[in-house]
Amino acid sequence: MLPKSAKIFLAGHNGMVGSSIYKELLNQGYKNIVTASKEKLNLLDQKKVELFLKRIKPKVTIIAAAKVGGILANNSFKANFIYENTMIQSNLIHSSYLAGVKNLIFLGSSCIYPKNAPQPMKEVYLLTGKLEGTNDAYSIAKISGIKMCEAYSKQYNLNYKSLMPANMFGANDNYDLKSSHFFPALIKKIHLAKINKKRSITLWGNGQAMRELLYVGDIANACVFFMGKKIKESFVNIGSGKEKKIADYAKFIMKKLGIDLKIKYDLSKPNGMKRKILNLDTAKKYGWSAKTPLDTAFNLVYKSFLISLKVKSK
Repeated sequence: MLPKSAKIFLAGHNGMVGSSIYKELLNQGYKNIVTASKEKLNLLDQKKVELFLKRIKPKVTIIAAAKVGGILANNSFKANFIYENTMIQSNLIHSSYLAGVKNLIFLGSSCIYPKNAPQPMKEVYLLTGKLEGTNDAYSIAKISGIKMCEAYSKQYNLNYKSLMPANMFGANDNYDLKSSHFFPALIKKIHLAKINKKRSITLWGNGQAMRELLYVGDIANACVFFMGKKIKESFVNIGSGKEKKIADYAKFIMKKLGIDLKIKYDLSKPNGMKRKILNLDTAKKYGWSAKTPLDTAFNLVYKSFLISLKVKSK
């Protein structure tokens, strides 16, 4: 167990996940949290990252910084996704080692698993098959981060571990329809349909792909839970254990917003993996499980979405 006075460097504190981790750390009594904005620290610059970490000398590094996006962004900008993610995580992991940091949490993604992996996906399925083609560049970058943490832990006797979250959503999410993940995109599409009195929405693919959602507050809780914990596995799946078809998520949001829309399907667009749900046995073995029901999480997220619209309109 880490003392509450331990200095923690949180990379990516302004993002959806990072801002939630920051709140969770404070809620659990950790006050010595160091952050750095993009203007203050360019995480793509190896030398600057190295000097920064050697100067602050944290006890823990949490890597919540990443370039993320939905199917369209991942498929359109593969070079950006593999370069930026590989550079960010490599700079932070290696520089943490050079600065004497013993504990590190790296946030990966459920995209690391093979396209046709058995479901629910166990950690041992990593690198057992071909990746989903629409986001393979991002996936390879994340796999590299897992393996880098694993290698540094073994070679240098460090506690560098990775957490693999399911599809995350939460306050401070990205609602840009060109680059967002499916759930925030659904929220925005259905909200706009309601205020513009539309009768239908269009979903990518056939709407039958199964997805597991994880509220960002739960992944933040998992980060703090596993932060100083010694575990034998190099990475752990983090999810809710609940799944729905994408079309059913759309119907759920419609019900919450009190609107009934016809769903049209754009079959020219990709579905992604047919099913993505994580096996959570490892997390449960250590005593962690998600606590936030989808209904509760949606209420919190939709409230923050409406606030973000008001801020942008000013």
